[in-house]
Amino acid sequence: MTDTTAVVEVSGLTKRFGDVTALDDIDLTIPPGAITGLLGRNGAGKTTFMQTVTGQDFATAGEIRVFGENPVENAHVLSRISFIKESQKYPDEFKPKHVFTCAPWFYENWDADFAARLIDDFQLPVNRRIKKLSRGQLSAVGVIVGLASRAPLTFFDEPYLGLDAVARQIFYDRLLEDYAENPRTIILSTHLIDEVANILEHIVVIDRGRILMDESAEQARESATTVVGPRGAVDAFVANRRVLHREGVGGLASVTIERLDADERQDAVRAGLELAPVSLQQLIVRKTNATAADYAEQEA
Repeated sequence: MTDTTAVVEVSGLTKRFGDVTALDDIDLTIPPGAITGLLGRNGAGKTTFMQTVTGQDFATAGEIRVFGENPVENAHVLSRISFIKESQKYPDEFKPKHVFTCAPWFYENWDADFAARLIDDFQLPVNRRIKKLSRGQLSAVGVIVGLASRAPLTFFDEPYLGLDAVARQIFYDRLLEDYAENPRTIILSTHLIDEVANILEHIVVIDRGRILMDESAEQARESATTVVGPRGAVDAFVANRRVLHREGVGGLASVTIERLDADERQDAVRAGLELAPVSLQQLIVRKTNATAADYAEQEA
């Protein structure tokens, strides 16, 4: 049954470029009014997914619904979307002030006062030609447009990579502040997972064009545990479980496994083992590596 409240819903979404399958029969629903992290390795299919969902590319197969409609050449849908990417292009003779002057033509919720505050926050020279801006300054232009547009559906495809650590923190802070006051659906594509882990409410991980994880951030954080202790005891405890990662020194072992329930945790403690949480970044690295190993075994 179709979820009529879904902002984005895709079914059987496939996108091929010649012999390369960038998206492989994806089914996915993006919940409304949440900050969703679209995570995965370079080349996993994140940008292709966003380009097809925003109508910038045609799907090879499958169905896409954004606000309940097909987004392709649909002005009613596209006017409610902001898609900001790292490689954003502007006319060479443009200056940032021209970008911000034009923005209200495309975004009905554009907040000029908020944009002015962000310009000050990022210390952006608005009268310098776009082609003369540094990479960080160009990133700031995109970030400001994405935030001040307040589009009901906003995609950030790693446009903040050019920002230094201080500027990225400003971006995260302003994003959270404005999202709290003006809720909307925001999708962040990034490989800086540790930096954004605390602001994400939902996690979608794409790997080899397929959905590897699709769950709340809370569920994701609880989906794996590292078991630490004497090698024999650890090996006995993790037997018949899916191991995501294993390492050890001497007689000690550290093994990351999938979700444990309360009773299993008590069993581990009684066995003299330590249980350690797994960070979101570690979890995704472990899961994508484990999936790659499974894939290699299937191909062998």
